[in-house]
Amino acid sequence: MKKTLKIILPLILGGFLVWYSFTIVSPKELLEYFKGANYYWVSLGLLFGILSHISRAYRWKFLLEPIGFKPSFFNSTMAVLVAYLMNIFLPRAGEVSRAAVMSNYEKIPFEKGFGTIVAERIADLIMLIIVICIALFVQFDFIYNLLTKNFSLGKIILLIVILIGSFLMFFKYVRKANKGVGLRIKEFITSLSEGVTSIFKMKNKWAFIFHTAFIWIMYIAMFWATVPSIENLSIPFGAVLVGFIAGAFSIAATNGGIGLYPIAVAGAFSLFNISEEPAIAFGSVMWASQTLMIIIFGGLAFLLLPIYNKNK
Repeated sequence: MKKTLKIILPLILGGFLVWYSFTIVSPKELLEYFKGANYYWVSLGLLFGILSHISRAYRWKFLLEPIGFKPSFFNSTMAVLVAYLMNIFLPRAGEVSRAAVMSNYEKIPFEKGFGTIVAERIADLIMLIIVICIALFVQFDFIYNLLTKNFSLGKIILLIVILIGSFLMFFKYVRKANKGVGLRIKEFITSLSEGVTSIFKMKNKWAFIFHTAFIWIMYIAMFWATVPSIENLSIPFGAVLVGFIAGAFSIAATNGGIGLYPIAVAGAFSLFNISEEPAIAFGSVMWASQTLMIIIFGGLAFLLLPIYNKNK
């Protein structure tokens, strides 16, 4: 029942959010936005997305080589595309399917392949934190004005004191934890720190770091390049970063961000007084183009893998 609910509930939530989006922008109006979109910019964004996937597949070899495996670049790329496709239909199934593909076609033990994927995820989590910090730095004046406009200086100071106090109490609790949720958090933080240090110990660490940065630059470029596809939609770079972060979290919340992605992006843009209707339209075009790309290339990967590896 628990496993079934993990699959069904995100789909139900996604369906509800799609309906909610239609209460803001009707299907007819949204269709007009899709018809009027400039697909040159959409295509450019998708090109950046494809480059990020290729770079991710290439980066993987820097984690596999130290444990004695040198898979073909084709199989690595196809495994990455299959993983993205699986994540649309089953939450967090992509990592498992990716390791399974390499186990089947490259004879990499599932546990070892999956371990390298977890290490990749740690690197990606660090990059997401860096992007959030850059967004906070770029939009510092905006965030400061937003806070001072809605809260008095005394309340802001009180909030900072509460946050620091809560963090110190939480840190103390986790450090002494030896069971339950506290222990799980402690183990996660420990593995995160071990993952970070292991990156700097690998033979090709600078190549791995370069590709990690390149992947995330391509993610942001994909988002930013798609903005001009919606007519009269002008978004500053700071808003692009905030919208990108909101979209990234939405993808983790529902199957590939279905239903939630446009709402999350529009909610982020609303902080910058950007109209809700074109923002929802942009989020919908962005999500639809990404999802279609993954379905097409992921489907092709499914078909090509057995053909390419027919002698194995």
